[in-house]
Amino acid sequence: MATQEPSPPSSMESNKPGFPKKILGNKLEDKHLCNCCHNILRRPFQAQCGHRFCSYCFNRTVSNGPQKCNACIKEDIFEEPTSILKQGCAFPDNAVRREVEHLPAVCINESCTWKGSIKEYELNHEGNCEFMIIPCPSCKEHIRFNEQERHNERECPERTLNCKYCKEPFHFKNIKAHDEICPKYPMICEGCAKKKIPREKYVDHIKFCSKFRTPCRFHVVGCDMSVEKEKIHDHERAYAYEHLNLLLHYIMGMKVSMEGLQPQGLEVAGHKLVELQQSLMELEARVSQLSTTSSGPPVQGAAAAAAASSSSSSSGPPGPPVSAPLPPPPTLAPTLSVSTSFTPLPSSVGAALELQLHSEKTKVAELGRRCTELEVKAGTFENVVCVLNREVERFATTLEASNRQHKLDQDKIEALSNKVRQLERTVGLKDLTVAEMEGRLREMSATTFDGIFVWRISDFAKKRQDAIAGRAPAMFSPAFYTSKYGYKMCLRIYLNGDGTGRGSHLSLFFVVMRGLSDALLKWPFNQKVTLMLLDQSNREHIIDAFRPDVTSSSFQRPVSEMNIASGCPLFCPLSKLDAKNSYIRDDTIFIKAIVDLTGL
Repeated sequence: MATQEPSPPSSMESNKPGFPKKILGNKLEDKHLCNCCHNILRRPFQAQCGHRFCSYCFNRTVSNGPQKCNACIKEDIFEEPTSILKQGCAFPDNAVRREVEHLPAVCINESCTWKGSIKEYELNHEGNCEFMIIPCPSCKEHIRFNEQERHNERECPERTLNCKYCKEPFHFKNIKAHDEICPKYPMICEGCAKKKIPREKYVDHIKFCSKFRTPCRFHVVGCDMSVEKEKIHDHERAYAYEHLNLLLHYIMGMKVSMEGLQPQGLEVAGHKLVELQQSLMELEARVSQLSTTSSGPPVQGAAAAAAASSSSSSSGPPGPPVSAPLPPPPTLAPTLSVSTSFTPLPSSVGAALELQLHSEKTKVAELGRRCTELEVKAGTFENVVCVLNREVERFATTLEASNRQHKLDQDKIEALSNKVRQLERTVGLKDLTVAEMEGRLREMSATTFDGIFVWRISDFAKKRQDAIAGRAPAMFSPAFYTSKYGYKMCLRIYLNGDGTGRGSHLSLFFVVMRGLSDALLKWPFNQKVTLMLLDQSNREHIIDAFRPDVTSSSFQRPVSEMNIASGCPLFCPLSKLDAKNSYIRDDTIFIKAIVDLTGL
């Protein structure tokens, strides 16, 4: 009973305008066009005036109230109320709908070869065409529908990705910015070249990486070399003199800088100190004289003072020498007259002198303090240099001992490395020997010495597929013998056939191999060979037998590892193995070979 085709949505469910004119596969008729959108009718409605509209177009037209029919106006047949479009004045035109749905259609999308009816186009193809052009919701670029997944995954600049290192999401356009801050981003050590170090562990790695280049510890005093951590001691030992010289220059520069901070050098400061002390003594003497003069009786003129001094010197007996009275200040002598008395200095002048004296004393004390500080600092720097010299000597001794120990350790490491490499070579040779012995053991375990050999082939389906694909068209069995010192033989099978049996038969061949006892045997090989595909239910074996052609090179004494195979290219039809059979059980078949030993 034929299944009924699904119908398109009902007229009232349509929410699209008419079909594009380009989809029509034959000549377009006006009766199939919507009088509103002028496309092919979709769910046609017929108004009272007889004009047809798409369901979507009609509902949109009357949604704002009754409207005049533009088609009636254009055809000059407008009349009320027939030409007024309003809700309820139109009915679905199913006859025209069926006509439209059975019109032949083609897909309008470029490169699409779809063909059918408009009904099939609406049901199955519209909106599902692989060649349809759609805008990307993220970047708004126009792409084909069948390329949307690839665009979203590989091309869209606005696509969101998950960092393959930290698994955090980010926009593709921010990939470089994310790589700069990703804590799991793999870094490469500039020293040891180790790769895939997470950024969050990179700082810890370079702290202990012996190959990472770090500035010399004396870079603060001028050494601008960067040295691998493991070689820092060698660098310091080799450049000990240069480092000490840089350190000395640095300290002397600091000393000079400290001296440059003072207003004058030490020597200038010493001279100034002497001058200030002399000025201080003069000021003290002047202050003392002024104080004495201002506290005694008024003095008469210069003549009276001279007469008094002369009379006292002439009348009195000569006594012990006394110090002469201090002369008056030179600045006051021109102002005194013989007939006027001496006037004491005002108190403001004394106060000013006292202030000047105090200021000079303060300066002298400050200079003395600074000189003392500079002497202490100079002594401290000299002590630092001595301590550093001793430290450098001790460091040089320790470094030399470390270098000797390091050389001994390097020699031990080199010897151990050589021993490890030697052991690795020995282990490799042993592995090859073991693999060879295992192969021989497997071969010996499968070897027979009575001319009868049963070959078990497992994973038959997989091996046959490999043969069909050409990956392994042929298989060789383990070797077997007619006796311990007899002929050496093996079987060769093509699971997809060979020669005339390719693709239709299973081909089975017999191969004479070179053995250790070939010189003792009769040649050419002339024993009857029977080949069998065993029925695992023991009902009907597939058997083929042949006697060798003594003129064929396949049965002469082998001059290479094995002779050319000879046997049955049409041994078993593959159709027998494809159908239900008892030759294949558990994806395994058994091949049996029997060599007639008569005459041996």
